[in-house]
Amino acid sequence: MVSVVHTLRQHADELSGCAFSAALLATCSADKTLRVYSTADFSELPFSPLSGHGYGVHCCRFSSCGRHLLSCSTDGSVVVWSSDTGEAAAVLQHPGRSPLRVCALAPDSSLLLAGASDGTLALWDFPCKTLRRYSVTCRYRFTHRCRCSAVSEASVVACCFSPCGQFFVTGCTNGDLKLWDVDFSLLLAERDAHDLGVTCCSSAPHLGLDGCCVEFRLASCGQDSQLKIWIVSQREGAVCVMKLLHTLTSHSAPVLSCAFSSDGDLVVSGSVDKSVAVHDTNLGTLLHTLQQHDRYVTAVAVSPTMPWIATGSMDRTVNVWKIGDGDSLTATESRQIVCQGRKLPGHFRPLVADWSEEDVQTWLHEEGLEELVGIFKANNIDGPELSQLDKETAAELGIESVGLRGRLLRKTEALKSEQSDSEVPDEFMCPITTELMKDPVIAADGYSYERESIETWIRGKNKTSPMTNLALQTTLLTPNRSLKMAITRWKSSQ
Repeated sequence: MVSVVHTLRQHADELSGCAFSAALLATCSADKTLRVYSTADFSELPFSPLSGHGYGVHCCRFSSCGRHLLSCSTDGSVVVWSSDTGEAAAVLQHPGRSPLRVCALAPDSSLLLAGASDGTLALWDFPCKTLRRYSVTCRYRFTHRCRCSAVSEASVVACCFSPCGQFFVTGCTNGDLKLWDVDFSLLLAERDAHDLGVTCCSSAPHLGLDGCCVEFRLASCGQDSQLKIWIVSQREGAVCVMKLLHTLTSHSAPVLSCAFSSDGDLVVSGSVDKSVAVHDTNLGTLLHTLQQHDRYVTAVAVSPTMPWIATGSMDRTVNVWKIGDGDSLTATESRQIVCQGRKLPGHFRPLVADWSEEDVQTWLHEEGLEELVGIFKANNIDGPELSQLDKETAAELGIESVGLRGRLLRKTEALKSEQSDSEVPDEFMCPITTELMKDPVIAADGYSYERESIETWIRGKNKTSPMTNLALQTTLLTPNRSLKMAITRWKSSQ
């Protein structure tokens, strides 16, 4: 059996990451927040959402013990949160103030790694929260505080530690995968591992021993629509070797995220094709294709203790899936099925128009309106009728409580608003804030931004393009009147 056990809709913008601890699920979004849920019933914790970043949050991770939650953002910082209270325990700033795309913790939580858009890496001693290493491009000199080395001319968008914590892997937008030791010595480089760029990498949680050889498995995915499984190994006294085990082509579009199960036997991936794929790591076979999202699947995570997968999407939802009937997620419990049935309620108007009566009743449960289920069921209310609901209709249904009628109408209006927002054309959104632009301007890089956001970006000593990371030849901003008129016409038509 494969089924969605919960759908979470609290974020106001597209999802960028999700992570499990033994007791919690964390999600992060372009809306600049993180949300934290209890895995007991997937209710949101009282201190959620967590708001501390100035721009969208790209990645979130739990420490191995689950006491800390980490997040990194376009604002160039890593925030360390307490999982118990939601308070920010520390804010670690990238030395070059570059936007951070990804972060990772060593398995023993001794080291924290973050990759930046300018091709650099920062490594902190996590218990002390002190900078240990910082890599810069070759044109910079060594600093007195930390050792520096070249990493990449492209953005670092993927990183993970080996199970032993003595190595880490980085993936860049130029398509390379590189293995490093914690002193930033390059051990091996797999050039063009993914054509057009790497998007994510993840290591299996366990080391393998074969005589004098130590090895671990690595999953990587990229813009080439492929998911690859590698064996990274090193014999005593010999160089490291990365051998390709499987090239998986189940997705029909770029693969944006991947994660191993706690036993390493399954690997889960999410794609631009809106699907989630579950593969047997050992055999390289497709076990499940999950199709419940309406836009790109940008994040996947697997629980370390329960048979749950979390998937986040640009449709602003997080689905929590249960696979198998047992107490753990293993390949032997999985069956080769394809879930292509009816979609659960989502945020899009076309989807709501197709809701059945059961879909509407499910939505009532999710919104805390269980007492109305009987009334809606007796009156055969489906999606189209829900979208036309107003005060008069609510009264005709016999909902006597004024407060209950008000809650229903507010929830319905919120649903309609979410549907309208989700259909905003991408070109109308500011690349920095990912919000609808009001006063678009053209910067020297040729891209259009919301005036206030790009001015703030430039005032913060960021003299590089938020989109290309190349130096801006001038800080002059030109009003984009044609785009502003197009946005005005689009808003009028809504």
